Amino acid sequence: MSGTPETVTLWRPVGPKELALIEATGMAGFPPRLPEQPIFYPVLTEDYAVKIARDWNVKASGSGFVTRFEVLKSYLDQYEVQEAGGRAHLEYWIPAEEIDAFNAAIVGKIEVVRQFR
Repeated sequence: MSGTPETVTLWRPVGPKELALIEATGMAGFPPRLPEQPIFYPVLTEDYAVKIARDWNVKASGSGFVTRFEVLKSYLDQYEVQEAGGRAHLEYWIPAEEIDAFNAAIVGKIEVVRQFR
C-alpha cells in the first residue's frame, strides 16, 4: 500500500463572487454558505458542472466557472450520492454547517478548469 489516501474527483460550478471567495482561501476551500443556502452541492461530473456554469451562472452573474478538486473518499462515504432531476445530474448534499469539515477533506488545491462568459 502506497499510503496515499483514496480521493474522489468532484466539480463545482461557481459564479464570480464565489470564485473570489475561493481565491481568498488560496484555492484551498469553499466559503461558508449564505443563510439561504442550507446545502453545499458539489457534483460528480464535469459535464453537469459545465451545464450549470454555462446555463445558470452566466445568466445570473455574467460569467460561470467550473472548479475541480479532490476529496477524501473516507469523508464522502458518510453521504449518499443524490440524483437531482436525472441520472446525469448526480451530486453530494453537504449540510452548510459541515462546510469546514468538507474543506478539511479536500486534498490539494481547487482548480478552475472551465470558464464561460
